[in-house]
Amino acid sequence: MDIYHRLSCEEREELSRGLAQGESLRKIAARLNRQTSTLARELNRNGGNQYRAIMAQRKAVSRERLRQRECKLSQNPLLWSFVVSKLRKKWSPVQISQTLKREYPDEKTMQISHETIYSYLYVLPRGTLKSELLSCLRQARKHRLKRSKADRFFAPKITEMISIEERPAEVADRCIPGHWEGDIILGKQRRSFLGTLVERTTRTVLLVPLPNKKAPTVRAAFEQEVLRLPKTFRLTLTYDQGTEMAQHKLFTKKTKVQVYFAHLSSPWERGTNENTNGLIRQFFPKNTDFNTIPRKHVKQVQKLLNERPRKVLNWKTPKEALTELLR
Repeated sequence: MDIYHRLSCEEREELSRGLAQGESLRKIAARLNRQTSTLARELNRNGGNQYRAIMAQRKAVSRERLRQRECKLSQNPLLWSFVVSKLRKKWSPVQISQTLKREYPDEKTMQISHETIYSYLYVLPRGTLKSELLSCLRQARKHRLKRSKADRFFAPKITEMISIEERPAEVADRCIPGHWEGDIILGKQRRSFLGTLVERTTRTVLLVPLPNKKAPTVRAAFEQEVLRLPKTFRLTLTYDQGTEMAQHKLFTKKTKVQVYFAHLSSPWERGTNENTNGLIRQFFPKNTDFNTIPRKHVKQVQKLLNERPRKVLNWKTPKEALTELLR
């Protein structure tokens, strides 16, 4: 047998043809001068009985590119030192990646994506360093959660979405109030729900009890809450691509609030909302059954959040910040 090297595109095609003709792995392996276990691992990585050579080759190329990017950290001590120092300060990989782009705009060797940082951390050998750095992440998981194929390839589409890329520049600088971010917190067994809306400038929070997460229900509940706000405080809403916002056009028609959609699997594009959801979890931990929480209690928590001083507001409360802007 030859010394091991990765399967070529031609070998993957031969494997696919052999499987389609009902040949055993042992027979295909002998023809390719490969170990049967090598082909078995290839199948396990790429769909088993649904093996397709072209898809397997694409995944292999993608893995190789990732390995090359990860080597960038291991072979660049200055870059690795920068990443580690910021992680220890509880910076997120996204914050690190964006800061590198700003501080080293013309040095590609000192730039790296947040995805590569995450990937590298999780492939570090077990030890004190790996444990320490993973504990610095906001979600200090021992293993990285896999993105589901549904998220990446079969994500449900919402018609006539307007991308976050078309959102007015004034939203990003937080100078003008009235720009909101929205989401839904899942309760026990993913069968109960709580809508969350947070205003980007004042951090004002609206908690919206929901009996379900169907689009008409969510649209009507969010609409009811938003219409209680002053008109000058109703400008835009940034949301993820969850189908509960499928009735966004009707929502905009009723409230005059334009909805913009973040990119798939990009929670940092709604960072204010993500951070606020973490604060809300102090009151409603995971596995809370929101169906058993009275609306009155939900609104009490909303009041507590809006009357709590925030460092980002120079220790004013969201309620105080909102009041000042409405004078």
